[in-house]
Amino acid sequence: MTVESVPTAPRMKAADRRELILEAATAVFGAKTYVGTTTDEVARAAGVSQPYVVRLFGTKEKLFVEVIERAYARLIGDFRAALPGPVEGRGERMGTAYTALLAERGMLSVIAGSTALGGEPVIGRVARAGFSEIWRFLREEAGFSEEQSREFMATGMLINAIVGLRLTGDYGDEVSATEIFDACFPEGVAKLRTLMPAADEPW
Repeated sequence: MTVESVPTAPRMKAADRRELILEAATAVFGAKTYVGTTTDEVARAAGVSQPYVVRLFGTKEKLFVEVIERAYARLIGDFRAALPGPVEGRGERMGTAYTALLAERGMLSVIAGSTALGGEPVIGRVARAGFSEIWRFLREEAGFSEEQSREFMATGMLINAIVGLRLTGDYGDEVSATEIFDACFPEGVAKLRTLMPAADEPW
């Protein structure tokens, strides 16, 4: 699917259309980064007009802030939903919840991209708050030790790098890429690869 091929969105409630735009923005920002994305591209991906996007969100910066706030909220919500059950399997359940976010294109890339914008006055503040909230959640709600929290977040950032670099096409052909995939996804590599964008996909 390309930006140009997305059909015009049907009539819907304002809240649903807003969510549609946020989903489209997540995909486009995730693929093209904050700097490389325009509100016109987001509008075309959502099947709405560019003036409508601006009227609804204001600036590209405000749109991106809502996108990353939504991403961090979804992440924490899915982690929280994975907590019930045996304590010894908590980390594995949360890891599964994290990789399940791949089902929404751009979600993990947006989270990773936000961490590179610490120098942006507004975006950086929001990204730091989201990043810190993940650490607090791991320590206070999940009950992870500092070492467990560090390892969990480090693995998550490695997964983000795999998605951002679009290594899916190198699996099985390039030794390092294959080992990285197998280390991060010991089960279900084939299924997860279908959820990751290939190097030649526009977004």
